[in-house]
Amino acid sequence: MSIEPSWDFYRSFLTVLQQGSLSAAARELGLTQPTIGRHVDALELAIGAELFTRSPNGLLPTDAALALKPYAETLAATTAALLRTASGQRDCVTGTVRVSASEVIAVEVLPAILGPLQETYPELQIELSASDTIEDLVNREADIAVRMAEPQQDALVVRRIGDIPLGFHAHRRYLERYGIPQTLADLANHRLIGFDRQTAYVRMVMKRYAVPGIEFSFRSDSNLAQLSAIRAGVGIGICQTGLARENPDLVHILPDAFSIPLGTWVAMHESLKSSPRCRATFDVLVKGLQDYHRYSTSAQSRKSESIFAKNHAQISKR
Repeated sequence: MSIEPSWDFYRSFLTVLQQGSLSAAARELGLTQPTIGRHVDALELAIGAELFTRSPNGLLPTDAALALKPYAETLAATTAALLRTASGQRDCVTGTVRVSASEVIAVEVLPAILGPLQETYPELQIELSASDTIEDLVNREADIAVRMAEPQQDALVVRRIGDIPLGFHAHRRYLERYGIPQTLADLANHRLIGFDRQTAYVRMVMKRYAVPGIEFSFRSDSNLAQLSAIRAGVGIGICQTGLARENPDLVHILPDAFSIPLGTWVAMHESLKSSPRCRATFDVLVKGLQDYHRYSTSAQSRKSESIFAKNHAQISKR
């Protein structure tokens, strides 16, 4: 009679697959290297196939290991969801909620929203996943997600926040040195901040919203790195108008000629509607992001450019 492999075996296997060695997997899981090795050996014995081969660069997965990988990842996500669910008590806002959001939203916007929530509910724990990779809500890789693309899966509770505007921005220090572009064509004479890789999405955005053939002198595939470069005065780049307004030294460039609407949604699996901790977190995220959306789209954001243009004109005459 075959014995069902322990979940610990799959967890050790998946960690070795991710880390590339027994020793690295042991450090990640807080176990000993021999224990990790026994788990992998036991799983190989159970399935009747070798999972790794040794190489100068570490352990390489076999075809059998690659075939098992998605199922082990599903087990890991399900186990994490089970623990989060078990940690919450009925009718009490307590336990863990995992929130997934893009890097910029997670770092720049959500802490100010989620912090007061935890002040209200001290026993609530938040796991904030800051990644531009979409986590699967149906398979419970996250409990709640802030998405910049409309969720298409069934069985989700979804609230649309609205379009958060993106626009060209630059630091005053940069503009004092190089001047303010008056047209999109003028951008060709400026240092521009943008993406390193021309993905299909980037090509679509630049073709639809900007000057064809535009070139970036500072490139990064990290939106956070681009935002940091704009704040540092490296050049002109695209960022959310609401974030730029937080810094009085950032100026909105060509607001009437260029704007990208960034659709925003908050979603969670419908099975979590009855969970007090998920419901409270979902409602606070919706309210907080709606406030941020109103702040980002208010007419006040356009005043900075005209005020700076007037000041810059006076400086130029001196």
